[in-house]
Amino acid sequence: MSVGVLRMIRCRKLSTNGPGVKKVLPWRDIRKIAKVTGAVVLSGCVLITYEVTSLNKAVTINTQAILQEKHKSFIYLTAAPSRDQDNLSAGLTHKTRRELHKAARRFLEITSRVLLRPLDEHLSHLDADPHEMALWVLLKRARSATRAVRLQAVQQLADNHHWQDYQLQTAAQAIDQRTAVGLARTPNVDLHFFLAPPVLPEVEHGFSVEDGLRQLLASLPQSEVDKCVQYFTSLALRESSQSLAAQRGGLWCFGGNGLPYAQSLTSVPSEKVESFCLQALVQHSKVQSHCEHIVANGGIQLLQRVYQLRKDSQKIQRNIVRIIGNLALNESVHHAIVQSGWVSVLAEMMQSPYAMQASHAARALANLDRETVKEKYQDGVYILHPQTRTSKPIKADVLFVHGLLGAAFKTWRQQDCDATEEEKSAGSREDYTECWPQSWLAADCPNLRVLSVEYDSHLSDWRAKCPVENQRKSLAYRSRELLDKLKSAGVGDRPVIWVAHSMGGLLVKKMLMDAAKDPEMRGLMKNTKGIVFYSVPHHGTFMAEYSVNVRYLLFPSIEVKELCRDSPALRDLNENFLNMAKEWDFKVLSFAETLPTTIGPMIKILVVPTQSADIGIGDLIEVDVDHLNICKPEKKDSFLYKRSLQFIQDALQGYIRKH
Repeated sequence: MSVGVLRMIRCRKLSTNGPGVKKVLPWRDIRKIAKVTGAVVLSGCVLITYEVTSLNKAVTINTQAILQEKHKSFIYLTAAPSRDQDNLSAGLTHKTRRELHKAARRFLEITSRVLLRPLDEHLSHLDADPHEMALWVLLKRARSATRAVRLQAVQQLADNHHWQDYQLQTAAQAIDQRTAVGLARTPNVDLHFFLAPPVLPEVEHGFSVEDGLRQLLASLPQSEVDKCVQYFTSLALRESSQSLAAQRGGLWCFGGNGLPYAQSLTSVPSEKVESFCLQALVQHSKVQSHCEHIVANGGIQLLQRVYQLRKDSQKIQRNIVRIIGNLALNESVHHAIVQSGWVSVLAEMMQSPYAMQASHAARALANLDRETVKEKYQDGVYILHPQTRTSKPIKADVLFVHGLLGAAFKTWRQQDCDATEEEKSAGSREDYTECWPQSWLAADCPNLRVLSVEYDSHLSDWRAKCPVENQRKSLAYRSRELLDKLKSAGVGDRPVIWVAHSMGGLLVKKMLMDAAKDPEMRGLMKNTKGIVFYSVPHHGTFMAEYSVNVRYLLFPSIEVKELCRDSPALRDLNENFLNMAKEWDFKVLSFAETLPTTIGPMIKILVVPTQSADIGIGDLIEVDVDHLNICKPEKKDSFLYKRSLQFIQDALQGYIRKH
């Protein structure tokens, strides 16, 4: 309004001073304004272009930035000092810088897309989000020269669950071998921490996995393995053009026509061929010198290919991981195992709900983890608890030994029962456990190490009888073999409780007798605190008096000869063990079956009578179950489990904490 008044006053003054002036349109002024504005806009564009060009020159473009970040030994951070946030103004400044940094990065990203040039990542950690900064700080600490700092950093990495996917993917490229193995052995770790297995090279047309496995087996030496392994390896490598109809005698035939094989592998499904070859590789991987040949000939990558192709076969995957676990006993091949992507595979398998799968992966990772594990777990020795890194100290060991033709897992499963339709629909068996020592005992006694051993009574999976009869393993042979494996696993360094079923109890007694004669195993004798026997035939079994066909269902023929009722070998073993048990003050608990075991459709027999299950010392408890279920509690609150748990806790009183 004031401007209008001033204009009116001015017009009046002009009108009083002279004649009126005609108003002229300001086109000239508009032209001048346009020129000035155009010059300013043009100058601004030139200035912005210059700034962008200068910024692009200042930023070093490097397409290998991520790869370089991965291989750096140390990660240097430029973090704002904490004192900058001591007051409100400093906090606002810090926040403003961070937002400007994000805006600048967005601008550079858009520019890089327009110019079709990659964006350098050297500013990615400047003024970054606190979570992102913490991630890189922990990764740096995970490479510290101090072991305690490394262990704490790995645990903190796994415990923090607020990382974004892009942060985890970036971290996966920067994690070193030791940190990756540590994370894989951390409970409930985010699998995004691990890089996927590298893409395998394409194979030639017509080349199959079976061909690769045969070539790998053919490249391995046949030395340092027993004759049975040599025999089955040669069978896996042979081919025959004979028809399946001419080979009705079985998969492998060792007599009659004198042929060294029964049928061609080409007439067997490929999965079976792979299984034969993998079982041969399991035996070769037990020999240290053969492990180097397997790695040198591309065996680790080939196993990775088979694993990815056979994701629907848990048995094949277990055999493959079993081989990896054997290879991991040699620290010289750890780098090759990690580089082939096995850490991510094992970490995923560790989180499997199936006890057998998780335990195989746990063994392989424990052999890879030289940071926290000093023991080495040989083939057939499985960790049931703890399968991951733990801050709780291990106070004692509980060792489970199955009987012949048993297994490290199936022998110790919960008792099977026929659920009704109502129970099935209600899901009453959801709490069923495949391995009660792993599920129940570990929960009740968390500061125990629970191990289970497995040994092959014969090569049943090969569906063949090894023609070399002198390679059959006796009780004495198995005792020495298992003692060496348990010594490598550190059994005997702390208090031990033995839990054995059937002939596994005879094996435990033989191992303790042998350990008493070995000065290096005196620690095992000193630390053995108790033994639980489930239907162990201390005085032999009536099974040995039945026909060969019936007794073969439970025991191999060589072992059956050692089981004859009142045999001198069993009598001497039992008498010597009783004297030793009294000398070393072993606590003993024995369970005896009272129900006959069904063998086939028509035969029922009491496999181990109470008289034979009575060792002569300790408590003897009769249970209304058969021979197969004497070691399989029906549920956690059943008498069988509660009495076993009570014995373990009492025998280890002062070493473990009751829950």
